[in-house]
Amino acid sequence: MDISIMIEGQNGLTWPRWQRIARAVEDLGYAGLFRSDHFTNAAPPDRDSLELWTSLTWLAANTTRVRFGPLVTPCSFRHPVHTARMATAVDGLSGGRFTLGLGAGWQDREHTNYGFELLPLRARFDRFAESVEIITRLLRDPEPLSYDGRYYRLRDAVLLPRPRLGGLPILIGGNGERRTLGLVARHAGEWNATFQPAGRWSELNRRLDGLLRKGGRDPAAVHRSMMTGLVFGRRTAEVEEKLRGRGRTREEMRARGVLVGAPDEVTAQLAALQDVGLQEVMLQWLELDDLDGLELLARAVLAPR
Repeated sequence: MDISIMIEGQNGLTWPRWQRIARAVEDLGYAGLFRSDHFTNAAPPDRDSLELWTSLTWLAANTTRVRFGPLVTPCSFRHPVHTARMATAVDGLSGGRFTLGLGAGWQDREHTNYGFELLPLRARFDRFAESVEIITRLLRDPEPLSYDGRYYRLRDAVLLPRPRLGGLPILIGGNGERRTLGLVARHAGEWNATFQPAGRWSELNRRLDGLLRKGGRDPAAVHRSMMTGLVFGRRTAEVEEKLRGRGRTREEMRARGVLVGAPDEVTAQLAALQDVGLQEVMLQWLELDDLDGLELLARAVLAPR
């Protein structure tokens, strides 16, 4: 199972922090580096927030090995044509290491504060479905695209230069059994679940397998990954201190799919996820200045691979 790092871009991320983290992730041997696409947090206080696409462009040009991308970019922020064009450019700059993570959007506060229309849930997913279809067709089909939807209309739209052969990978994130997994089954090359214990993830995974077979796709064609939280410490006492700061017990956190513990404990929890078929985990790293911790984690979870 691949181990990648995920950063919350609205949680105090600055250029110096991003550059230090990117170099550490690359040098330490993690499989990938992913980040959120938010303007601010769901609740105050507001913190530094490094713009997604600018940061990914820097990453493409200043790393050579890691896979990377957004987890995930909401279609509520940008027209799908803009997303497809930017994704193609960043992927080309990176030499084909980019994965385009897409989502419907969920955070009320940033949409209200910055003037984006989130829409009620059903309409939000209708718009998301249109956005995914447009992006997918632009990336994979060289023919001009005309599209008449409720939210988007295109006439003879062409994406040039063309993306890499077959189109760059599309990841769809979320746990919704009907709309989200249905979109994965129709369009995506990767499903990214969020915050699921091994047992519940396994149930969702089987549900996706069934949808893929029903649609005539081989389940093996879709990469299975999950973004989840991490409460990690060098020793048990450090883990307990972090848990007190979050106001939850380790049992409560683990029930939400968060990995909790010192190195040996986290390694065991990762092994349980691998045993149920997870192919990659993106660990949410909230301590943006703790590069020593990132190195310790790498020694614990990457060395046995």
